[in-house]
This record gives sequence, structure tokens and C-alpha cells, in this order.
Amino acid sequence: MDKLLIAGGRPLEGEVRVSGAKNAALPLMCAALLTPESLVLENVPRLVDVRTMARLLSGMGVEVERAEDGGWRLRAARIARPEAPYELVKTMRASVLVLGPLLARCGHARVSLPGGCAIGARPVDQHLKGLEALGARIEIEHGYMNARAERLVGARIEMDLVTVTGTENLMMAAALAEGTTVLENAAREPEVAELAACLNAMGARIEGAGGDTIRIEGVRSLSGARWRIMPDRIETGTYLVAAAAAGGRVRVAGAAPATLEATLAKLREAGARLAVGDEAIEIEMDRRPAAVDVRTAPYPGFPTDMQAQFMALDALADGTGVITETIFENRFMHAPELQRLGADITVQGNTAVVRGVPRLQGAAVMATDLRASASLVIAGLAAEGETLVDRIYHLDRGYEALEAKLAALGARVRRVSSRP
Repeated sequence: MDKLLIAGGRPLEGEVRVSGAKNAALPLMCAALLTPESLVLENVPRLVDVRTMARLLSGMGVEVERAEDGGWRLRAARIARPEAPYELVKTMRASVLVLGPLLARCGHARVSLPGGCAIGARPVDQHLKGLEALGARIEIEHGYMNARAERLVGARIEMDLVTVTGTENLMMAAALAEGTTVLENAAREPEVAELAACLNAMGARIEGAGGDTIRIEGVRSLSGARWRIMPDRIETGTYLVAAAAAGGRVRVAGAAPATLEATLAKLREAGARLAVGDEAIEIEMDRRPAAVDVRTAPYPGFPTDMQAQFMALDALADGTGVITETIFENRFMHAPELQRLGADITVQGNTAVVRGVPRLQGAAVMATDLRASASLVIAGLAAEGETLVDRIYHLDRGYEALEAKLAALGARVRRVSSRP
């Protein structure tokens, strides 16, 4: 099993280019199920989750070809097996996004209940409630969702809570439904708007994506398209926080600053100097960061996927920061690992009080989920001595070539293998 060895205490300097967004790429790949024509995706990140999704779609009969430029061509001319098996779904929650497209295109689907990072309960009840409102009949048997519908019919659906994958699943299903569907209390994340824009390029009729009410006028069929995936806002934020924690001056290129307003506001509050352009963000940090309070919320609030990174920043900060997690109940599993590096963190329920210390010290730590892994890397970059991060397969799910990009900024970081 690979590990990441980090020799900390060195400021970061230089430029890093952001990859395509994982959380946009996965639903866009599922959108290929809605048409027999080719969907060509550009700027696809090279990630384990993307490869897993490609295997999942390929197993259904989708032709999946990877181009040398990093793009993917997906063609679901015939869906031979509208099923998502447990063996693949258990490693990646986003696999549930095949349910809506399969039901709309094939009239039936068999999809395993999802897995993914162990950060808390993420039920699919809003997906099922919405699909049933569209006319689907769904039974859960032996860990699988068995869904059928002769033809989905538009409906008004008010979701009980904001769910990104639920919004995306229902939007894709409604794109081929008969009549009009209105999704209320929809997720407003940029990745939702990205999916809607791509579906519209394929011939869908979707209005309001990016707001809390989305209107979908169903069409009989969708065509192929070519689409370039948006920059990853969480990867962007992670490199910015790394520079704020370790110090130095870093330019993050190929970014989408408009999707990062809550993160940038907290970085400024921490004392970072930011220069924001149309597609790049430059950060300079030459002092100890100031502690900041963070409360996660659905977009446009502070993203839960940046909470762990800011806990690492607060661990080094001048003062005390209070971090409140409102999205997932188990998302403080990185706190004990940060404590191994010398962090002073007290967790009570969904709140963590982080009292900044002047310095962290390197140690062996273990990653528990994707963003927790990033927080340990950030802390290791700023710590004195060596930090060894175990179970970095979590990192490979969401960060493309992380160690190479950090090394290009002057970080002393390398992948080591414990295999004999």
C-alpha cells in the first residue's frame, strides 16, 4: 500500500495547474447513458474514481475510449446490462448517478446501494422519492435498488433536504421524461449547473440550474456533444490552503475563482494576500495565519469538502478557530490524526475547537477519507520533520498527481510503497 512521505518546513513557490473537477466529471460521464450518440468529455481528471466510473459504464455496454489528450469518448449505443454491481458501487458513492439515466433510457435498472468515504450517512431516499414522483416503481432487495418505469412523467418535486447527487440524478431522469418537471430546494453547486449546461448542449431543455428551483421540459431523445469539464474548485482551494499553511507564494492556474467565494473570503480572513484573475488565483503568505471560524453549508456557503483543510490551517494559526460541520456527522475523523502532529483540537458533537500552536511536528498518520487525506498533507507540509501519510488511496480518488504538483512548488514529498 502506497504512502506519502513529506519533509515539511519549506515554503511553497511557483505555479500549479488545476485539473478538471471530479464532482463534475462523474455525473457528466453518467449523462452518456441518456443518448446512443457519442459524448466527448475534455479536461477529464486522471483519478481512481473516474477509472471506476469508466469500468462501471463499460460493464453496461458503453463504449469507453480514452484519448491521448486526457479526454474521454463515451458511446452508449446499446445498454446491454442496466446494472451497477456492488463490487464497483461500494467504492464510490457517485455510482448512484446511473440510476436516473438508466431508468429514463431503458425503463429499468438494478443499482447497488452506494458506498464511498466513511464520513457519515448519505441516504438515497431523496433520489428514490423523486424518481417515484416521476412514476418509477422501486423496490430495495438484497442491497439493490430495482427500479422500473414504462415512461417517466414530469412532476413537481420538493426535496426535503439539499442533495447534490439527488438533484443531478433527478435532473438527468427528467430530461427524457414526458412533460415538465420542477425540482424545488435543488442543490445550487456549480457542478449541478455544469451538468445542466452539458445536457442542454445535448438537446435537453433545462432552466434555473444554479438556483434552488430547476425546471426541466422533457424531450424524446438527446444527441451527442463535446464538453470541457470545469476546473476543480476543491483542488484549487486545497492548494491555496497549503500555501497559506506552509507559507510562500503560489499561483493556481486554470481555476474558476467565481466558484470559490466562500473559501477565498476565509483565506483573506486568515491573513492571506490574494490576487484573483479570470482563470487564476495568486496567494502570498509570509506570516502565521490568523485563526478563522468555519461553518459548512450547501453552496454558496462554505463547502464541507474544504472543512478538513481549514482545520489543518487553524491548527497552526494564531488564536482559536471554531469549526462547525453541518453536512456530515462523521467528518472530524482527521482530528485525532492532526493531534498526532501536535494539534490542539477538542471535538464535541459537530463542533471542533482548534487552538492554534506555533508549530506542528512530523509523525506517522493515517488518512480516513478523501479530504481528511488532504488536511494531513497540508499539515505535513507545514510541520517540522517528516510526516508519513498512510492509506493515500483516498487521495488518488480525488487529486490528480498530487505529489508531482506539490514537488513542482518546491515541496519535499514523494510516494513510497510498503509492498515487498
